[in-house]
Amino acid sequence: MPSFLRQLSAKEPWKSASNRWSSSGRRTRYNNTNTSSSIGESVNQSMEGLNMYYGGGNNNENGVMVKKRVMVAVDGTSHSKHAMMWALTHVANKGDLLTLLHVVPLDKAAESYSCSTYLVNYLGSLCKDCKPEVEVEALVIQGPKLATVMSQVKKLEVSVLVLGQKKPSSFFSCLCGSSDNSSTEEFVEHCINNADCLTIGVRKRSQGTNGYLISTRWQKNFWLLA
Repeated sequence: MPSFLRQLSAKEPWKSASNRWSSSGRRTRYNNTNTSSSIGESVNQSMEGLNMYYGGGNNNENGVMVKKRVMVAVDGTSHSKHAMMWALTHVANKGDLLTLLHVVPLDKAAESYSCSTYLVNYLGSLCKDCKPEVEVEALVIQGPKLATVMSQVKKLEVSVLVLGQKKPSSFFSCLCGSSDNSSTEEFVEHCINNADCLTIGVRKRSQGTNGYLISTRWQKNFWLLA
């Protein structure tokens, strides 16, 4: 698999790296499309209504196409991949930029860099294969997950942040004292309530049932069939 990563900082190559897949050489400016004020209404409407609010990527300003940047926090989990694919098919439109952010904990050794590089290259290539008309960018940053995600949302002027949510813990897991699910949900909830953009938590429903459960600042566990 070819590597698309380019270093953002020569002094700290592990701390931050990125790559971008682009299907076009056109000059495109990305900005915040201010969709947060309308999502509260859209989650109570049909998928057509949601797409209308998520869209709006065809504005023209001085001959420059104004598109939106959609960010997904990705890792090796299935719920992360589900969120990425949902963002790709339901939020990102033609010409938009999909940013895949992979945050590596500070306590991870530098040897993990090759694994992170492979992961984001694989996910980025998967997105381009599924939807070539969407530009894809991958970032690998080492640091605290919450602080890194929140800072990148502000720095990159992200329009929509999509986060994968795990299935609720089983009763047995609760008895065993597992805190993995609770920490993940706390992270998602904090981003939903505090990020400087529209933030959407996405949970794929169990096998045998269709659709996703969507959570925003205004609506929790809203069921979408698609």
